[in-house]
Amino acid sequence: MTRGGRDKDREIAERRCLVTGEVQPKAGLIRFVAGPDGMVVPDLAEKLPGRGFWVTSDPAALQKAADKGLFSRGAKAHVIPPADLVAGIEAALARRVVELISLTRKSGKAVAGFEKVKEWLAGGRAKVLFQASDGSERGKGKLWTPTGGRWFGCLTASELGLAFGRVHVIHSALAPGGLTDKVIRDAARLNGLRGHDGNSVAGKDSRTDER
Repeated sequence: MTRGGRDKDREIAERRCLVTGEVQPKAGLIRFVAGPDGMVVPDLAEKLPGRGFWVTSDPAALQKAADKGLFSRGAKAHVIPPADLVAGIEAALARRVVELISLTRKSGKAVAGFEKVKEWLAGGRAKVLFQASDGSERGKGKLWTPTGGRWFGCLTASELGLAFGRVHVIHSALAPGGLTDKVIRDAARLNGLRGHDGNSVAGKDSRTDER
């Protein structure tokens, strides 16, 4: 099991990063394509046609790709990245994660609030735990990463609140199935851009907190 409670899966699709040259799972990379106007276009949904090229979801890697002309090498044609490349991708990913959590909530597969989240964790109903990046560390430490699941701290309390129709939310949990895998994919990329690599997981291990 990797840091943050993620199980290793040898069958996960992998791609090579233009900047580092390393082959990694796609969940840690962002796909780009060349637009018809010669601009670099982030393909966050991985559905746009054309030759795709990939960069690690990390601000320094993305900026280096833009500054060193590496996108043109990946596209095998001269392309121009947008001036606000990194900020634009971060904002778009945050919107996508919020929207996906909102849809997951509407399908009955997401809850918010300390007690409801704790109940789901204790009952083994949760696959993902979200905790607001600006929430109390003491409060967040009272919950735990789902066994075999994921923890994310890449959204603020107000961003999590948007997903649940509230002013702010500190704790939320998602059940397996539905859109949860897409939430995990995009939240993992947002983690990279915002400097949350999964190390700052909730404070207690699920195997020791069921007392």
